Amino acid sequence: MSRRTRIFLGILAIYVAGIALLLYRVVGDIDPRYRESAEESLVDTANLVASLIEQDVQGERIAPARLEPLLRTLYARQFDAEIYGLRKTRVDLRIYVTDADGRVLFDAQRGRIGQHVGEDYLDWRDVRYTLDGLYGARTSRDVAHDATSSVMYVAAPIRNRDHVTIGVVSVGKPVQSFGKFVQDARWRTIWVGVGSALALLVGALIVSAWLVRPFGLVRDYLAWARTQPRLRPGPMLRHAVATLRAGVHETRDALTGRNTMADHVATLTHEIKSPLSAIRGAAELLDDPAMPADARAHFLDNITRETQRIQEIVDRMMELTTLESRRVLEHAGPVALAPLLEELAAGHQAAAAARGLRIELALQASPTVWGDAFLLRRAVSNLLANALDFAPAGSAVALTLAADARQARVRVRDHGPGIPDYARQRVFEKFYSLARPNGGKKSTGLGLAFVRAIAQQHGGQALLDNAPGGGALATLTLPLRR
Repeated sequence: MSRRTRIFLGILAIYVAGIALLLYRVVGDIDPRYRESAEESLVDTANLVASLIEQDVQGERIAPARLEPLLRTLYARQFDAEIYGLRKTRVDLRIYVTDADGRVLFDAQRGRIGQHVGEDYLDWRDVRYTLDGLYGARTSRDVAHDATSSVMYVAAPIRNRDHVTIGVVSVGKPVQSFGKFVQDARWRTIWVGVGSALALLVGALIVSAWLVRPFGLVRDYLAWARTQPRLRPGPMLRHAVATLRAGVHETRDALTGRNTMADHVATLTHEIKSPLSAIRGAAELLDDPAMPADARAHFLDNITRETQRIQEIVDRMMELTTLESRRVLEHAGPVALAPLLEELAAGHQAAAAARGLRIELALQASPTVWGDAFLLRRAVSNLLANALDFAPAGSAVALTLAADARQARVRVRDHGPGIPDYARQRVFEKFYSLARPNGGKKSTGLGLAFVRAIAQQHGGQALLDNAPGGGALATLTLPLRR
């Protein structure tokens, strides 16, 4: 992974971490906010019930008798309330009344009335605090080890005509009754947060790409659309994603202060240093007038060979740079792969025969792809040339064409030494090359990079790995024309 990519991913990770932390704080704060809202409603309800009870107070005596028929009717009441998409069909309030000593005079909850009459509730926070003239509230569990059984209680004082507190009424509501609202709010917040974060990220990338190369992405996409015989939603969406990905790469390079051309120049400079040094050394030796003729011819051959190597590196590098900077195929059309492979196999037979090799062509299908015939010919030709370089004398190089319902696969296999483990992840890197078995020479290291760039231009991929039974197996996968 390049330094530019690591920097870009680091910026992205910071953004994701910031959004995640924000969502965590917001989602974690939903439950307390709902509890606060529920407690505020319970305060109103407790004081309403206290006022109702005070209507029947006689001296120091509390008479909550009228509550029983009222609450039975309330619990039996049928209704169907839709609250922001969530349904409520029953009353979940709990009520109990105590005297000035904290003794329960009346209690009611759905399905049970008078179950705790006579019990001492003075130790409960809501009762004790209210009798002391303070605000009394508590949250307790019906089942000790079950957090979902928690019930919120809020108490209000019951006063006589002299405004003396002679008892307490406490109204409770199971937390589970509004837990579904909390859960729904959490999921809504998460989805809205994630959706907004993704929309913001995509928008930022689009704007950044627009700033880096105004109108370029749109122009590339329209140029591609004009080359299509028919516009179908699937390919259009896939190409839009690929175009946006290219814009992201440009934005990444712009953010990190680098660009592809600068990388190519630096790499090219490094690669031509060796042949330039050889040419310079040979030229200095040729200045010696006493040099024998055969030695002079040898050094002249070295200069010619290294000059050709530099020319080949520069030419291939220019081709690769042009291909990588292009986002649409300029000369696209339907390409029948079977005749193309037959032509290439015939064209390489002479070179193969000169090395004691043969090319075995196996056409298992006759697929047609949408692409640039010239570039596809170059890609397969590079794979064949690479296989011929590593194939041992007397062996065969297999060129196979197969297809399924979605893609075509061109495979090239040799029976050479295969790919060393240390090189398997680097074979597609620019200027990375393995020594050929015959002579130990290396290529420019640009052929496989060129193949991968062509595959990506066509919406496919290029792979190279060791084949079962020995040798190397190169695979060029291309989407079928639809």
